[in-house]
Amino acid sequence: MKLGEVFPNVTVKTTQGELSIHDYFGEGWGIFFTHPADYTPVCTTELSMVQKMAPEFAKRNVKMIALSCNSVVDHEGWAEDIKAFGKLQEVSYPIIEDTSRDLAVQFGMLDLTRRMLLDSR
Repeated sequence: MKLGEVFPNVTVKTTQGELSIHDYFGEGWGIFFTHPADYTPVCTTELSMVQKMAPEFAKRNVKMIALSCNSVVDHEGWAEDIKAFGKLQEVSYPIIEDTSRDLAVQFGMLDLTRRMLLDSR
């Protein structure tokens, strides 16, 4: 993805069920956080802080969503870790499943050659 491009309207599996990206963001703004894997220290810290800032984003009509190359089941466990780390009651935004890394390639976050290398392991 490049600045100024319209984000693809894909339907994704998330920790909040299946959703369409365009329907989820609606007419407001969106922040899309991407992570290579669940449970990485930087990613856990970032998503914890994002949750703490959720009320400020909501005031500005900004919805948040995250993507990681793990399953929804893995994300649910990771959300518990995010909550524990940040001393939070919830993770209010969805986390997208991308076990195949198809979305990461489609969105330009991962080179197809790199994906094939990762898949061969």
